[in-house]
Amino acid sequence: MASRIRFNSGMKRFIPLLLAAAFAGTPAAAQDSDATKGLSGLPTPRWVSIASGEANMRAGPGEAYPVTWTYKRKGLPVEVIREWGIWRQVRDPDGETGWMNKNLLSGKRTAMVRGKIANLYARAEFSSRPVWRAEPGVVADIQVCDEGWCRLSLGGRNGYVLAVDLWGVYKGETID
Repeated sequence: MASRIRFNSGMKRFIPLLLAAAFAGTPAAAQDSDATKGLSGLPTPRWVSIASGEANMRAGPGEAYPVTWTYKRKGLPVEVIREWGIWRQVRDPDGETGWMNKNLLSGKRTAMVRGKIANLYARAEFSSRPVWRAEPGVVADIQVCDEGWCRLSLGGRNGYVLAVDLWGVYKGETID
């Protein structure tokens, strides 16, 4: 669903050892998953998107760590859950976590339809007319979110969908 390619599958058994070594000298603030601000000063967790058509996720925060996934889907939303220097630990729509260089990520907000086909409406209410339907896995730009509805834009089409049907928006989040 996330349009990624698995690399180094034999490395899975070594990843816990590599991560333990990586965090041995990590400042406590970078290890604190409950922190509201990352080292960049931006909140963690937060949503971002993949900035290019090809982006590598690594087993740890550095070029020396093996590539575990290569994403081939520009705009795919991912969640930043931790920061360490120029590296961001991210979670993808399938729940996989790993590390990406911050230059591979964009602050542009996107969302992915999840679970079932979603109807998008002309207004943020069920009584308005449906304007298009999106299958699970469709990624679109977020224009605005408020009161449980998000307006998405994709290929010249716009419409409102329930935020609970999306990966890339927190419950109760407002985006303007």
